[in-house]
Amino acid sequence: MPPARHDRSSVVDRALSLLDDVGLPDLSMRRLAADLEVQPSALYWHFPSKQELLAAVADRILSTVPEPDGRMPVAETAVTIRDALLAYRDGAEVVMSTYALRLGARRAQDAILASLPADVRDEAAADAVFEFILGHATLLQQRMHAQSIGAVDPDATDPTAQSAEVFAAGLRAFEALSAARHPS
Repeated sequence: MPPARHDRSSVVDRALSLLDDVGLPDLSMRRLAADLEVQPSALYWHFPSKQELLAAVADRILSTVPEPDGRMPVAETAVTIRDALLAYRDGAEVVMSTYALRLGARRAQDAILASLPADVRDEAAADAVFEFILGHATLLQQRMHAQSIGAVDPDATDPTAQSAEVFAAGLRAFEALSAARHPS
């Protein structure tokens, strides 16, 4: 039987599946190639580096974030982004590494930017909200991973127990800062 042919989309599909199965630390080009039954060099036909692959994975993770239209409130946009990050194991870490290197699309930041009130609608504010979302989701995912491998004392205070309330409070703080910075 001839070897299977893969395109960028199928490689990203399999990378996302492996991400959920083994997590980011064990998602290597070699492992992905073996899973796809190709030589590692075949992956470089589609992605010049692992970071480029991870950028495509990050874009796929954030693909459920609605296109920016300016009608969705920032809190709703933030929840949508957080939920997209949490839908995949280590999703927040993948997106954060891609964001740090300024790779991939800006779908999430553009959605935040469009949903910010006009008086604070700028790139810095959108980045601040996005970084808050990334940090929050990363904390949640690290705690979930630690719990799944038994690395957390079951009697220890869980910093993520009030995560929905903390997330909402963080968004309210951004709104309050905006109101204080630009009183009506």
